[in-house]
Amino acid sequence: MSDASTKPTIRTLARDLGLSATTVSEALRNHPRVNAVTRDRVRVRAREVGYHFNPLASSLLSEVRRKRLSQFQGVLAAVDLVEPARPSISGSYLRDLARGATDRAAQLGFKVERFSIGRRGLTIQRLDTVLHTRGIRGVLIMPAWQHPNFTQLNWTHFAGAYADYLIERPALHSVCPDHHRAMMSIMDHLETLGYRRPGLVLQRQQTDRLQRRWDAGFLAHRESRGIEPIPLLVPEKLEREAFQAWFRKHRPDVVIGHSAEIVDWMTACGAHVPHSHGFCCLNIGLNSAPCAGIDLQPYEIGVHAIELVIAQIHHNSYGIPDVPCTTTVPCRWVDGPTLPTSPIGRPAS
Repeated sequence: MSDASTKPTIRTLARDLGLSATTVSEALRNHPRVNAVTRDRVRVRAREVGYHFNPLASSLLSEVRRKRLSQFQGVLAAVDLVEPARPSISGSYLRDLARGATDRAAQLGFKVERFSIGRRGLTIQRLDTVLHTRGIRGVLIMPAWQHPNFTQLNWTHFAGAYADYLIERPALHSVCPDHHRAMMSIMDHLETLGYRRPGLVLQRQQTDRLQRRWDAGFLAHRESRGIEPIPLLVPEKLEREAFQAWFRKHRPDVVIGHSAEIVDWMTACGAHVPHSHGFCCLNIGLNSAPCAGIDLQPYEIGVHAIELVIAQIHHNSYGIPDVPCTTTVPCRWVDGPTLPTSPIGRPAS
């Protein structure tokens, strides 16, 4: 037994329990190599003798050991859902996000591997087995079009983050664009250019999956400025006929939306973009045609998301967080041919 006058250590715990110091250390870090019975036994004994595990010190020692051996620290998983309903245009966004995660992980000594689940991919149960067998403990969940459910992963083994708004099954830390702030900035910019009748066009799924942050920012700014209200156009599926009926009836002088195809629909109604009317794109990465609007910076989202996963690993923070937090990345304004670069009616300086 440990001497009560001696401060308990991992070595004294190991001696008391008849285990190796490595097993005790891994049990205190909730490592999956140690079975649940042994982990509980170690933790009970640690409480009895007053041992307090210091994850920071453990992480620093592990870092020293790793650098003695190699700069390579392990493999991380980037998990993507195969969703038939997801728009194909989202592919470029996901590629840039994955590239940011991969580049930053490599700088920090990790390799990122992509895994697909859903139709033609792994089941979540199979993914759990693969990750556990290969010792992959960090999981980055890529953005999903619908509402993902990853509760079947055994999260006691993993540190995870979601590269979009907070998911609820389970609730993890997340990194995503600041859509509300972006919309407020868009409205300020359009007002500076001289537009007074902005109209917002979204598909229902585009706003619902973001918990209505786009339209919340739009309506909040419009109300604060006393701008003449134009009804939002938010159909299940955005189609030419419905858009043109809305455009002719409400006569917005600038349209805010996702698809550059809207410019053609406006032109067919007699608009001359950007001379008589303007178009602002909510995600320029979705369109091959150049537009004025915002870059959601998916590369930077990937960078910050993978840093969050790695930080949890370094701090031995595995499992579903008690308080899931959201980190937002600001969007970037990009000039383009669908809006003037100087206020309407004024010559360029």
